[in-house]
Formats: sequence, structure tokens, C-alpha cells
Amino acid sequence: MLVIFAVIIGGIVTGRLLSSWRLAFVSRAITVVIWLLLFLLGLEVGSDPAVAGGMAILGRTAFVIFVFSVAGSIGASWLLWRCVRGRGAVAAGAGTAGNAVAEDDGPAGSRSVWNALKGSLVIIAFFVAGCVAGLWAVVPFDVAGSRASTYVLYVLMFCVGVTLGNDTTLAGRIRRLDPRLALLPVMTAVGTLAGAALATPLLQPLGVGDTLAVGAGFGYYSLSSIFIADLRGAELGTVALLCNVMRELFTLLAAPLVARWFGPLAAVSIGGATTFDTTLPIITQAAGKPYAVVSIFHGCMLDFSVPFLVTFFCTM
Repeated sequence: MLVIFAVIIGGIVTGRLLSSWRLAFVSRAITVVIWLLLFLLGLEVGSDPAVAGGMAILGRTAFVIFVFSVAGSIGASWLLWRCVRGRGAVAAGAGTAGNAVAEDDGPAGSRSVWNALKGSLVIIAFFVAGCVAGLWAVVPFDVAGSRASTYVLYVLMFCVGVTLGNDTTLAGRIRRLDPRLALLPVMTAVGTLAGAALATPLLQPLGVGDTLAVGAGFGYYSLSSIFIADLRGAELGTVALLCNVMRELFTLLAAPLVARWFGPLAAVSIGGATTFDTTLPIITQAAGKPYAVVSIFHGCMLDFSVPFLVTFFCTM
């Protein structure tokens, strides 16, 4: 755990030192590293007959955790919306962010949603390719024994830290946020984890630490599944991958309905850590442009919390 935290902090410091540089290539590198890690996870799953043979059970487990955790996040965010409703619950300075994503309306917005879905499908394709390679023993070395995924994970965490440290606008966006809405990431985390914990009795022999670790991915399927696979094994890592993919896809498809029935904060909450990037366009359409900054802040905070919370629950 300490090694991972040290790598993240090292990345943040590096990104801050290079704040005058444009490091767009780091984001592309993160994408490639995630593809590699998901391929390695699939390779580990496919090469383990017990895990590969239990995919149907793993999928059911993932679906149950997904339903309970998303329901919990909707309930918690709805309570927050009831508290701040009618009191100008909009982030200060949100208009600027709203203009920044204005191009996501209409056909452009549809293209953004499709691009997000396409990104999810590519991730799944790499995982499936790894599973097939593992089943057919294409790769001639033991992935789990080589700890290759662990070292690649360190590279990923360093790159994530660099992007956070290099973002000079992040602190300003946070300062402009309405203080009352800063509670939304907390409510999402509490609701999600409460729902995941409530699902535990239905998923024996999984323990509460297992379901909490899966729920703590908050839709960040690539990172959370890699952490869990490294700390608790490929079986639970696959559950995390499936559960968090379901959460992102549900957000992309159902955000407008959730906003209409449970309020704009619920539409942000269901996206979890993905509201910082992939689900931002559809959430902006569903909740309204003034909630763009809320969505960015919400996703950023949960995004940063995933390594810490997942690691903590995996070591319970």
C-alpha cells in the first residue's frame, strides 16, 4: 500500500515540477497502459480454469453489487438534493465550465456518448483478448508469478499522479465550487459503500471487505479491477471489472431518466469516478450545464480516492 501511495505522490510532484510543459502524451500513455493491464488481467483469468469456468457466477455477483451500490448512491445524493434544493444549488463559476462543454449538446453530444461507449468496448475487448490468450496458453509465462501486472500498475499510478499534478486549473475549479455541493462525492461514496455492504449477505462466501472493495471502484473499472486482482486474486478482480463496467454503461444510458426522477445530483452520483471524463457529456445534458463543475469535482475526488479505498478494503 505504501509503495502505491509513494508512486502516486511522486507522480504528482513530477507533474507539478513540469507544470509549464504540456504533457498530453501522458494521457495517451495511460490509455495504453490500461489496455495492457486489462489484457494481463484477462490472461490471468483465462489461464485459471476455476475462474474461467465460473464467469456466469461472477457476472451474477457483479450485477448484484452493481444494483445495490448504484441504488445506495442514488438514495444518498437524493437526500443531499432535498437539503440544498431551491437554495441556488449551483457551483459558483459553473457557467464557464458549462460553456466549455456546450459543444456536447445535440449531435456533438451524441458523438461524445458514442466515443465513451466505444472506449468501454475497447477496454472489454482487451480483457476478452487476454482471456482467450490465457485459455489457449498463447503467452509462455506465468503472469501471476511474474508480477508483471504489479510493475505495470506502478507505471499507471505514476502517470495518473503526473496528470493530477500537471493540471494547473484544478485548484481554481475546486475553489469556485459551491461549498454545499462539495458534499456530493462524500454522499456518493457513503451511499455506494452502504449499498455494497448490504449486498454481502446475498453473496456468500464473499465477505464485507470484498464487496466494499468492488463498490469502492466507483465505476473506475480499469484501475479498481487491477488493484483487486493484484491484492485479492483474479476472480474478485473480474467481479470488480464487470460491476464497474455496468455502472459506467448504466450512467451513459440512464442519466437523463435518473435526473428526471431523482434530481440532477443523482445523475452525477451514479457516474462515480467517471464524471470527470467519459460520462461528463451525458451528465451535462441530463443535469444541466451549471452542474458541469460539480461533475468534474465529483469525478476528480472519487477518482483520487479509488486507489486508497480499494487498497484499504482489500487489506481488511
